[in-house]
Amino acid sequence: MKSILSSLVVCLFISFSFAQPAATTAVELQAALEQLEAHSGNSLVKNMAFTNIGPTVMSGRVVDLDVNPLDPTEFYVAYASGGLWHTNNNGTSFTPVMDNAPTQNLGDIAVDWKSGTLWVGTGENNSSRSSYAGIGILKSTDKGKTWLNMGLTDSHHIGRVIINPNNPDEVVVAVAGHLYSPNEMRGVYKTLDGGKTWNKTLFINNETGIIDLEADPKNFNVLYATSWQRDRKAWHFEGSGEGSAIYKSTDAGNSWTNVSMEGSGFPTGNGVGRIGLAVYDANTVYAFHDNQDFRPKDKGSQAEGILTKEDFKNMTVAQFMALDNSALNRFLRENNFQEKYRAENVKQMVSGGTVKPEDLAKYLEDANAMLFDTPVIGAEIYKTTDGGKSWTKTHDDFLDDIYYSYGYYFGEIRVERNNPDAIYIFGVPILKSKDGGKTFTSMDAPNVHVDHHALWLNPNKPGHLINGNDGGVNITYDDGKNWLKANSTPVMQVYALQVDNQTPYNVYAGSQDNGVWVGPNNYSHSMRWHNTGDYPYKELMGGDGMYIEVDERNPTIVYTGFQFGNYFRIDRDQDKTTYIQPKHELGEAPFRFNWQTPILLSKHNQDILYYGGNKLMRSMNQGDDYTAISPDLTKGGKKGNVAYGTLTSIDESPFQFGLLYVGSDDGLLHISKNSGGSWEKISDSFPQDLWVSRVIASKHKKERVYLTLNGYRWDDFKPYVYMSEDYGKTWKAIHGNLPLSPVNVIREDPANANILYLGTDNGAYVTFNRGESWERFSSNLPNVAVHDLRIQAEAKDLVLGTHGRSIYKTNIAMLQEMSPEKLKDNLIVFDISNVRHSERWGSKWNSWREPIEPSTEIRFYTGNTGAATIMIKTEKGTTLYSSSEDVIKGFNRYEYDLTLSENGRKAYLKENKEATIEEKQNGKYYLPKGTYTLEITLNGVKKTKEMVVE
Repeated sequence: MKSILSSLVVCLFISFSFAQPAATTAVELQAALEQLEAHSGNSLVKNMAFTNIGPTVMSGRVVDLDVNPLDPTEFYVAYASGGLWHTNNNGTSFTPVMDNAPTQNLGDIAVDWKSGTLWVGTGENNSSRSSYAGIGILKSTDKGKTWLNMGLTDSHHIGRVIINPNNPDEVVVAVAGHLYSPNEMRGVYKTLDGGKTWNKTLFINNETGIIDLEADPKNFNVLYATSWQRDRKAWHFEGSGEGSAIYKSTDAGNSWTNVSMEGSGFPTGNGVGRIGLAVYDANTVYAFHDNQDFRPKDKGSQAEGILTKEDFKNMTVAQFMALDNSALNRFLRENNFQEKYRAENVKQMVSGGTVKPEDLAKYLEDANAMLFDTPVIGAEIYKTTDGGKSWTKTHDDFLDDIYYSYGYYFGEIRVERNNPDAIYIFGVPILKSKDGGKTFTSMDAPNVHVDHHALWLNPNKPGHLINGNDGGVNITYDDGKNWLKANSTPVMQVYALQVDNQTPYNVYAGSQDNGVWVGPNNYSHSMRWHNTGDYPYKELMGGDGMYIEVDERNPTIVYTGFQFGNYFRIDRDQDKTTYIQPKHELGEAPFRFNWQTPILLSKHNQDILYYGGNKLMRSMNQGDDYTAISPDLTKGGKKGNVAYGTLTSIDESPFQFGLLYVGSDDGLLHISKNSGGSWEKISDSFPQDLWVSRVIASKHKKERVYLTLNGYRWDDFKPYVYMSEDYGKTWKAIHGNLPLSPVNVIREDPANANILYLGTDNGAYVTFNRGESWERFSSNLPNVAVHDLRIQAEAKDLVLGTHGRSIYKTNIAMLQEMSPEKLKDNLIVFDISNVRHSERWGSKWNSWREPIEPSTEIRFYTGNTGAATIMIKTEKGTTLYSSSEDVIKGFNRYEYDLTLSENGRKAYLKENKEATIEEKQNGKYYLPKGTYTLEITLNGVKKTKEMVVE
């Protein structure tokens, strides 16, 4: 084990010869889990408590549900990257049951309701940009109090887990496998001994996993499974292939037969994509298929005289010049061409040879257009009534607007237990059919989010459904006519975070598929807003919320937007929104914008906005106009259906206007010292082809710059963190003792140059010595991906944006006081905030309320473990309160409830003869107003601080 752990320590010296990033091995992953546990236990900051500040109302992506068959008011909800939550009151409230587990990334769950045993397949079963890998199969026999890893650690993504209802130790698992690299741990795995040992019973190849697995409800021996061949890269997703098929087992998953071979009626070949299953009985099965074959061209489908971008791709100059001007102008207007491009002047450009007809199509070919315009067959449903011997498509027409071309995100279907003709399919919308899939009706509603991933049908009450989608959980009792929304969980998937400088300050978050929100930093979850109708967080923008910049002069001016660089300037006072994405010129190659396009307001002039495509654009007037101030700062992109060769991070030095750093998704880093007049590549000396997740110019030293790289899109989980003291000419690796986990963000403490904060795919860290060693945050903070973090300098708060558990914050004032030398001190006691006295302490608002219990936090640091004596004394030295506490090496906190002991009360009254201290309704005595001394003694060292009760 020692050799394995030592292999995880990254050398501080940079090699100048690099190969393509390699996927992390199963041995490395297992060792990293052990290292992570040890790291958390030994951390100096493990007692630094974080507070979740929401939001909750928009929720996050659900991947599975499991409902108690005897009591459907009790169920579990699995979130893609937000862990497992339990309710026993029909979704009125939820409790997390995986906060002590090593991951929050889930693909599927299964519950043995008789014993309460939970099985969790970790690693999301979708193939999204943030479908995080898992760590195998987890099992809990005490309803989530403790978790055991039962193996399959190299699976990364698990499609389905099913339990034999007659033998809870017999479990069958569908393993989808790695998302970004080939691997052998794909297929169907089975255990007969509760997970102690596993047998692989179905394997197709190292690029094809199993995405769905269903049993005959009446006979567990009959199983159906679907394989899915997929190949995801940062620049391309191939979601189909000859390996995709339907398999059947008649011996409980011990052996399998392909039942979708050529001649069966089910599609075969390279276009076969993801397949979802709904098994009514051994013979009747529905298959929901994402067909990636292209649709046949239908010339008659286009409305007369309406031009589309496809028309221009093969159009000659003569044909273009013959177009009716009104039809051409309609096309230009409806496709949002710049105002200067109208029929007359575009024809002049074409006739002069500066523009070709095909350039009008290319002008529109951004990543969003590619996502929705790819002309594939898409969603279709097949049915067998003879146990898979033959398959028939249930419908005649295309099922449009279900997937929007890529099925990597969707593909599940359900059938009612007692009606083989009642089926439900879900993708972007959720639809139902009562005639076996011939026709469908929508079940969408205003309070139901789009993008559906889970659905439970009550077998005893048709029309009672529980649905899981990108916006949480919905419940219906009338088959979708009306829905309840069961959102109270803080499981927002944050992409980007921002704070402003107001008092109290606000927090802004861009989220996966739930837009951009702003709310108060002191938010505390409460249902009070149901009465007021005013939820504290407000939505600023829909779509997939991205980066946010706030004008420091006027915080009502906000810059934000959604995926692929669609940004806006929002004037919140005027309720005015202005679209500000830079536009290329007709005839030029379109700009490439990343899914998370970076923007930056200059600290030197808040009218100046930097905007990253494949070039760096700069606006001098708040985004109204732009100038490209760089050439292409990427490797030029790659052929594929995902935007790539794009800028991912921008920063400007606070010491000098125009000292710019720009990083790209293909591993390049550039610097300009003259506002874009010239650029120098500074990325040759560190590992290549990795995603630049953040570049940060130091606030403390002009020449200093920090860099993080992310290998997630290669299934490379190593942490890459670097520092340069010479504008990036040379780099020093500062990964230190970080466990394996891709790094998303680094920030520098604004007050202490030695302190850095880091967000990874598995948590947050701090260093007190600029990366020589790292300490892990863990108190009230689950093992969840941290996508962004911000420091509110005046409040001295560290705010974390997690991709799965919303937003957390903690106060870092005591961290900022530390230096490497102070970390060796035996005892440091930090200042205590003044406490405002209240006569209501210990009293009830009325007979039925709990008494008001005050508290204040006493914080101290010790370089050694031991037993600390905490005392509260009068200014004359009389002891009023005393407690002995075991403390750990590192930062400690003690919640003092402001009470006096009986002896302390007597001593105080003896010293203050005119005073009175009454016993409160809760039987306690509280400190009167005054100035007191906090005294802490530890290992023979005594320290004091003043404490004021106002």
